[in-house]
Amino acid sequence: MKTVAILGGGPAGAFAAEQLRSQGVRTFVLDEKPAWEKPCGGGLTYKAYNQYPFLIENDTAKKFVHQARLAAPEVGSVTLNLQTPLLIYSRLDLNRMLMARAMKAGAEFEQTRVLSMERNGSAWDLRTQTGRIKADYCIVATGARNSLRDVGTQLTPNDTMVALGYYVPSSQDHVDIQFLAELEGYIWVFPRCGHLSVGICGKGEPAASLRRRLETYMDQKEFKREGATFYSHLLPSLETTAWQANRVSGSGWMAVGDAAGLVDPITGEGLYYAIRSADLAVQALLAELRTSELAATVYRRLLGRDFAHDLEFGSRLAKRVFREKILFAAMPSRMVQFTRRSPRFKSMMQDLFAGTQDYSTLKRRLLSNLNGSLVEFGLSLGFSRIVPGGPLND
Repeated sequence: MKTVAILGGGPAGAFAAEQLRSQGVRTFVLDEKPAWEKPCGGGLTYKAYNQYPFLIENDTAKKFVHQARLAAPEVGSVTLNLQTPLLIYSRLDLNRMLMARAMKAGAEFEQTRVLSMERNGSAWDLRTQTGRIKADYCIVATGARNSLRDVGTQLTPNDTMVALGYYVPSSQDHVDIQFLAELEGYIWVFPRCGHLSVGICGKGEPAASLRRRLETYMDQKEFKREGATFYSHLLPSLETTAWQANRVSGSGWMAVGDAAGLVDPITGEGLYYAIRSADLAVQALLAELRTSELAATVYRRLLGRDFAHDLEFGSRLAKRVFREKILFAAMPSRMVQFTRRSPRFKSMMQDLFAGTQDYSTLKRRLLSNLNGSLVEFGLSLGFSRIVPGGPLND
């Protein structure tokens, strides 16, 4: 194999380029707009920076966040002191850092848009705004708004969520997560270097309605919108049937990150899966160079074993998490109450924030701890009624 073209220079594309070039594969990165901001993202869990230490061991500006505050209607809030901090970048800064690593490794970059791609025998003919480029293999890292219809996941309106928000010139030390009534999604406040990212993500609701919800929240919390830049973005949020038929690879190509629909259907997290899928795509491509097995086949198998099956399982849980009731109250409200009053449930929430609790074992863990958590919850509730303002109240 002579050359690999990476279509897109976001986190997934930049990391794939660095890894391929470090293995001696000639690599082109093609992107019309390689570094740009997004209203969401920039947050990395312990799972991400523990597996890829360079994400924490660098000079790029970042925030270490040690507290998360969860809130839901009618039950108030609870503060979770994180055992492993969240790492939060500006997406612009993170993207520039990843691309700089790719360029230092020797990847070649051209700022252009890929207009079409055509398979000629065992090679690709890529038509761009500036001419034509030939490549032996393509890694598709174009993001959710992929204009190349024959490669990457095939998103329908039911398989997307909207993320929109403001960059507010303010500061705080903790993350806020606010659940809302009848919304498959949530509001977030992420502290970044020099500003706050205040936004909302939601599925099955128009962007205009989501924006009204967000602005109502901002007014209540006295976050000023004057001078705050507004952003919006589309995120994959695959339904279960879409996961089962997800198009992530084919003859001569693999899709990574958002272009492959690899986003957590509950939290909307995509950064870890972008970087991890890029890593797996490189492993699959190098395996093809060593053996006769096609990279597309190896990649699908690696994705399934590593995290794709777990995200599919999460898609089955998503609507239950946001819309179903437990003990006659909405699930997010009970989550806040259980986190406040049950050490077992709080431990599980710690693991969810760290990224170390997968969805496939979450139900089993909930069931095994439920009786104990209910007892803890009941005793705590009873104690707080006897001693108002006691240590178990938030």
